[in-house]
Amino acid sequence: MGDKVIDEHYHLSNGVEIPKLGLGTWLIDEDRVAGAVRQAIDIGYRHIDTAEAYGNERGVGRGVRESGLPRSALFVTTKLAAEAKTYDQAAQAIEGSLRDLDLDYIDLMIIHSPQPWDDFRGGNYDEGNRQAWRALEEAYESGSIRAIGVSNFTQADIENILSSCTVRPMVNQVLMHIGHTPLDLMDYCHREGILMEAYSPVAHGAILDDPKVSAMAARYGVTPARLCIRYDLQLGALPLPKAENPDHMRENVDVDFDISADDMEALKCMTSFGGYGKDERFPVFSGK
Repeated sequence: MGDKVIDEHYHLSNGVEIPKLGLGTWLIDEDRVAGAVRQAIDIGYRHIDTAEAYGNERGVGRGVRESGLPRSALFVTTKLAAEAKTYDQAAQAIEGSLRDLDLDYIDLMIIHSPQPWDDFRGGNYDEGNRQAWRALEEAYESGSIRAIGVSNFTQADIENILSSCTVRPMVNQVLMHIGHTPLDLMDYCHREGILMEAYSPVAHGAILDDPKVSAMAARYGVTPARLCIRYDLQLGALPLPKAENPDHMRENVDVDFDISADDMEALKCMTSFGGYGKDERFPVFSGK
């Protein structure tokens, strides 16, 4: 298979290389996240994902600075607050993330959601998203951000950005796991040159005890978590498993095996597991 997945990259539409697998830091508190980031980098991670809303950007930045690696060896993603739906709010939030991370630049910054969290999938925020995108474009053009994208965006949300942008979105980070595979959105993003990133690839842990997933994982001699992460990779997505325990960090990057075409089709067809269905609405922020 060549290099291990942890050493491999995708190329974004602007040519920037992004490691194929990243560390999610949601729910890792500010006072612990720097240590988790350093541990992950020691294990081999080169891609760290955070967000203003996680409340841990300062710790993530500290972990990156204390890693002992040159800044250029690491890829850091953060997210523009979902509530920032004016140009001024977005510009201030971008400056806040740059300040809190205390890094020379941000590798990737994405709009966290097309709607504020308290109105997720609610009202129309098309104009607000266009304004937020304009602020991201300006930061990108200035060189303080190397790539820009979106998260939780539907096709219609992306088309709204494409209707007026000067820089096209490079990434769409969405909930994607066995039992919840947004195939139509994936096909659309692929056609538009937008890389799909998969948050919660193990469905917040709910999938790990599913008997069908466990049985298939056993046939491959891997854990259910490794099967789930490999599934997203074979879809051409970039998984972002959250982990703080070093053993889990190591497990999540030990995914250098292949799922057969037949088994991939079977997994794509799964629409529920362990009580979670295809259309299950996870509580918005506990799902991210």
